Amino acid sequence: MKPTTIDEYIALCPAEYRERLEELRKVIREAIPEVTETISWNMPSSRYHGIVAQFMLHKNHIGFYPFPSGIEIFLQETSLYKTGKGSIQFPLSEPIPYELVRKVVLFRVEENKSKSKK
Repeated sequence: MKPTTIDEYIALCPAEYRERLEELRKVIREAIPEVTETISWNMPSSRYHGIVAQFMLHKNHIGFYPFPSGIEIFLQETSLYKTGKGSIQFPLSEPIPYELVRKVVLFRVEENKSKSKK
């Protein structure tokens, strides 16, 4: 079954990870009060003047996808984690760095606002 809302997505995840996913969602929503939540590419997506970030539960980590710019700007902090071109992997065996998530999201909001003005 493919979820159509973030609530459905989280409900379909194993129970032991739902609280972490809800907290991640909460941090994003608090950083972007005007956020629009959708499912894009089968992932929870947070939109404000475009996609700000997405997340997804994997077997051994929670993937956080703030696009390359959201990783590069905080390279000192994001380098503590396995990263890809536009992704950060938060191992399930460690706490999620919610303050880092908040900073990245706020940066991406400003980046999207700036792009939408052009």
